Amino acid sequence: MKIGILNTDAVRPEFVAEFGEYPDMFSRLLLSAKPDIELITYEVVNGEYPEEIDEVDAYLITGSKLSVYDDIPWINELKQFVRKLHQVKKKTIGVCFGHQLVAEALGGKTGPATQGWCVGVHRAKLTVDASAYGLADTEFQLLSNHKDQVQQLPAGGKLLASSQACPIAMIAVDDHILSLQGHAEFDKGYALALLNMRREILGESVYQTAVHSLQQDTDHPLVARWIVDFIAK
Repeated sequence: MKIGILNTDAVRPEFVAEFGEYPDMFSRLLLSAKPDIELITYEVVNGEYPEEIDEVDAYLITGSKLSVYDDIPWINELKQFVRKLHQVKKKTIGVCFGHQLVAEALGGKTGPATQGWCVGVHRAKLTVDASAYGLADTEFQLLSNHKDQVQQLPAGGKLLASSQACPIAMIAVDDHILSLQGHAEFDKGYALALLNMRREILGESVYQTAVHSLQQDTDHPLVARWIVDFIAK
């Protein structure tokens, strides 16, 4: 199995030595679920794309500090690529910014979350359409770090999971697109580093609640398995 990581951001320099870049985080996550996966990174921020769409078996779009509705050339180009992937029914995974971009590119809508920043460990529930992942109302927990979220499903999209803070937390489009708002690739050390960096922006109450939530267990291994199984289907 070969996965192309469409990288949409860079980790702040002061965090790279300890946590790596975003493709490194996804490599650790996915290799923990399937050690023989091959991963290739495309720096789409710099206009780097595969020469042939079938160079890899699937694509994964990472998170980013930018907003998918920003009129920025590389974001617009990535939306066009997602539409092409959808047209040929190529397996595609979106995470956070990637989740939002898939929705926006395919006719959905993304906007600022009404409650502001959604950070720390958050619990989501599977819907009745998520039978491939578990029974309806089954709960799972992931780290979150976002101030935008999907507000309207894309054309043909199915809602797979919702959380109190993020009603559209996980979606599928047909049998070839899966996207999630939560960050299964983050570890708690990196989540805490981001919280500390944004403490003043978040406000003390949000910051303290998020830091306290890091004591809870997360279901990152489960979600890693969901991703690799989805690609392998």
